[in-house]
Amino acid sequence: MKYFLAIIGGGPAGYTAAEIASKAGKDVIIFEQNALGGTCLNVGCIPTKTLLYSAKQYYNATHADKYGVKAEGVAFDYTKIVQRKTKVVRKLVAGIKQKLNNEHCTVIMGAASVVSRTDDNVVIACGEEQYEAENLLICTGSTNFVPPIPGLQDNPTIWDSTMALDSKELPQSMIIVGGGVIGMEFATLYHELGVPVTVIEAMPTILPNLDQEIVNILLEKYRKAGIQILTDTKVTEVQGNRVVTTNGEYEAEHILVSVGRRANMQGLEALTDIEIHRGGIVVDEFMRTNLKNVYAAGDVTGKIMLAHVASRQAEVAVGRMLKQLPLQRIAYNAIPSVVYTNPEIACVGLTEKDLNEIHEGDFAPSMSTDEPFVPYEVHQLPMTYSGRFVAENEGEMGLCKVIVDKRSKTVMGVHMIGNPCSEFVTAASFAVRMGYTVGEFKQVVFPHPTVAEVMREVIMEA
Repeated sequence: MKYFLAIIGGGPAGYTAAEIASKAGKDVIIFEQNALGGTCLNVGCIPTKTLLYSAKQYYNATHADKYGVKAEGVAFDYTKIVQRKTKVVRKLVAGIKQKLNNEHCTVIMGAASVVSRTDDNVVIACGEEQYEAENLLICTGSTNFVPPIPGLQDNPTIWDSTMALDSKELPQSMIIVGGGVIGMEFATLYHELGVPVTVIEAMPTILPNLDQEIVNILLEKYRKAGIQILTDTKVTEVQGNRVVTTNGEYEAEHILVSVGRRANMQGLEALTDIEIHRGGIVVDEFMRTNLKNVYAAGDVTGKIMLAHVASRQAEVAVGRMLKQLPLQRIAYNAIPSVVYTNPEIACVGLTEKDLNEIHEGDFAPSMSTDEPFVPYEVHQLPMTYSGRFVAENEGEMGLCKVIVDKRSKTVMGVHMIGNPCSEFVTAASFAVRMGYTVGEFKQVVFPHPTVAEVMREVIMEA
């Protein structure tokens, strides 16, 4: 039979697209090489957060005296922590498989590759079989990037994030090369479980794409807590378990390399005329490639490599294939981001750095560089302006920062550090997405007592 849609990759983009198209009554086939759920569910978001939650439970127990609770003899079993992580992943993978089965979507496990394509037909091979479809959605995701540093290859001390998640034993000590989101989350995990951690970042700061004032709060806390964080430091060579840098040499039992991910183009070799830019597949606002019946979504596009972005891109792509009206688009300016450190960081919209670079004509993710400089104002308060935050975060200050267009008074960005800001950053995302003015945001009623109220407190000061 000929399918309406063939999907290569069963991650957040792939399984979301499959479910939507199947619910619309279309015949859908999806190929997955490893496990449904992709990187996010199997070797990324979910297993990392499961391990981090166990580490946070241990950390909270050992610091319970701050809340008048005595907890003696607190210990953890890392083997059981890893077992629980595996159980959580299996449960969620099974849930995705069941949903696809319920929608009568054909699921093929195996490495798929494009054989040929015309404007009305795509042929895909998997194993000994070939399959035809009217449309192709590429959701092949991304892979860990290994920088060309001497000593990384064939070195048993080197881990990537997948190997770190699979390990059933904690390292005695850890060097993390890369102070981005993945690196800092693993630094949190290992530190809270008592592992000496050194983070080496080539950029002048960790988490370089986030608001610097927010990052500095985390940086100061982690350094005081004993995490060695080296910024503006480049790794020049690795000798066994020794890392040679521009600021000296460092040793640890294991070295975790987390310097980013690259789009995975495996199986797409036959699409010789598909447009690629900076390693990712070029798509328009509806996720269409330059080939008439070929779409792409998720990390393979090289845009924002986040699971929730991939899911939304899949929704837009399928909506366009089905010719649904009104046509959907993605508001990339309102994509929330979270770093699951302790405390958490959550943000959406533009940072001060972004706005200053617009002024300099160097920043243009969604606007032309010839747009005029946008005068802005910053309003911020410590998280302690929320009564619930004070009750639940002893000794913490946190920060909630709102960036407002000085002329229109619209909310352009919200940046926060403090638990549990990941759970209410969606409200900020909605405000940025809908172009709320300060006056409109002031009319939003927040339940009391919640930590989210701090956003209203900041806005009331604007």
